[in-house]
Amino acid sequence: MKLGLFMMPLHDPNRDYTKILQDDREAILLAEKLGYEEAWVGEHYSAATEPITDPLQFMATLIPVTKSIKFGTSVLNLPQHHPAQVAGNCAMFDHLCEGRFVMGIGPGGLGSDFELFKVTDKDRSEMMVESIEIIHKIWASDPPYHIRGKYWDITIDSSYQPRLGIGPMRKPYQKPYPPVAVSAMSPSSPSARLAGERGWGLVSANFMPVGHAKTHWQQYCAGADAARRRPERAQWRLARTILVTETDQEASDYLCDDRSSYGWYYAYLRDNLANYKLLKIFKPSESIPDESVTVQKCFEWMVLQGSPNRVLDQLVALVDEVGYFGTLLLTHKDWDKPELHKRSMVLLAEKVMPKLRQHVEKRDQAAE
Repeated sequence: MKLGLFMMPLHDPNRDYTKILQDDREAILLAEKLGYEEAWVGEHYSAATEPITDPLQFMATLIPVTKSIKFGTSVLNLPQHHPAQVAGNCAMFDHLCEGRFVMGIGPGGLGSDFELFKVTDKDRSEMMVESIEIIHKIWASDPPYHIRGKYWDITIDSSYQPRLGIGPMRKPYQKPYPPVAVSAMSPSSPSARLAGERGWGLVSANFMPVGHAKTHWQQYCAGADAARRRPERAQWRLARTILVTETDQEASDYLCDDRSSYGWYYAYLRDNLANYKLLKIFKPSESIPDESVTVQKCFEWMVLQGSPNRVLDQLVALVDEVGYFGTLLLTHKDWDKPELHKRSMVLLAEKVMPKLRQHVEKRDQAAE
């Protein structure tokens, strides 16, 4: 089982923007040093709380100062971009990082971005599928290009000048193209089924009870079966909110304060989801009334916390409940207490993951 870092990222909008970007870069550099194998960064254009507008541009600054960590977009919101632009930018990024790229894609998830890019009333899932199909066709062909869809038309014909090298679009470093992944958060998410049908990777979000993740894998398998594909658990990534401290009491003391960055994170997402009547994403059961979705309940339902031994026990229980998944993604939080958050990353990598991998290995051997 691999270990990675997932950042939306989500930050207190009152913080200095430059310092936020510096902290996020530092977190990925620390992850590389500790042996984390992936770093995932989100895309949002119109939110002070989610301030990275272009994950490719942000992650490109980290390519020359890292050696092995892979970079994932979480996600490129394809309905908000022209496919030719995405194809060109991703191909270049894939060459810059020499194949350390996982192309996370999605239909978008921020209402203000929908309004900004005039896609509020569009079928964004349909647009996402058409976009990635067009991108793959661009990468699989040479000019002249005549790729027509419902939403976009890709044409280079009369301006094509092969003698001058004018017209061809660059192909990515990875052949035939970088691996694709989609995220899922709702129970029985259609995105999970689509990933199974297409053979894409699947990222189950952290801000949901783990029971939802079980439904994601069920949908992934259903999609794979429909497409006569073999579902590969190694392609499943599960993001979780995890706080590892030296003692159980240290974690408890930090989380008892709703003003901590963990408290702010879940309060913000709770209020955001409530605006769109989507609080079911947070609930282990839809019968739970909305007013019962408190920050402390969110911690109970969605946060793994405590000493290394306690977190290990919680992760073992998680694996025993949902089965094997290929990568555990630690969800990055605002560094209100930098040393606490950095130490948590260290303890997870050095004290918890080796023993979790031993458990997974023994579990697999017993299954055989």
